Amino acid sequence: VQLQASGGGVVETGDSLRLSCTASGGTFRGYSMAWFRQAPGKASEFVSAIIWKDGKPFYGDSAKGRFTVSRDNAKNTMYLQMSDLKPEDTATYYCGAFLTLAPDYGLPMRQAYDVWGVGTLVTVSS
Repeated sequence: VQLQASGGGVVETGDSLRLSCTASGGTFRGYSMAWFRQAPGKASEFVSAIIWKDGKPFYGDSAKGRFTVSRDNAKNTMYLQMSDLKPEDTATYYCGAFLTLAPDYGLPMRQAYDVWGVGTLVTVSS
């Protein structure tokens, strides 16, 4: 499985943006996918995850109420719809795949993911 994130760009405060993460190498049959982000000089932060089979979403504190994660099984693609963006959302966003069954408490743990894609940069200007 290989992952490719896209959709980043430069936006203004209050704007919306949708990120995509597409899995290649056949039909994605992993357990979940997730978004993490990392701002310059800061630690990686869990943003959101989705259980591939049933679409159950999970959100980190910074994403609750503003971001929505979804997936399109037919396209092997996960999305992150971001609204009301703020300068503190500026970061490189990475998508990861959790290939095997795992407890939900493991989803926010970056080290648990098996595959990572190249990140996409989101810059929110004030």
